[in-house]
Amino acid sequence: MASRTDFASASLSRHLARGVIGFGSLVGSIALVPVVGWFGLLLLPVGLLALRGCPMCWAVGLAQTLSRGRLQRDCDDGRCRLSVAGPRG
Repeated sequence: MASRTDFASASLSRHLARGVIGFGSLVGSIALVPVVGWFGLLLLPVGLLALRGCPMCWAVGLAQTLSRGRLQRDCDDGRCRLSVAGPRG
């Protein structure tokens, strides 16, 4: 049984909101250091939590969220291919 890692969110708007909060907190934590000192770095965990650990994982999740329901992976005899999913119903 193959393990499947899924970084996608339930909806595109939810995923984009996580990105705004995450990247905003990361940038804000660095930008606020000259203003409020080291207390600005308290935003780092907020950013990492919103991005689920890393910015690259968020980017992969964005691609998965966009393709969810549109692409389908079929594997037969050790060979996998990606195709457009058929109509739901």
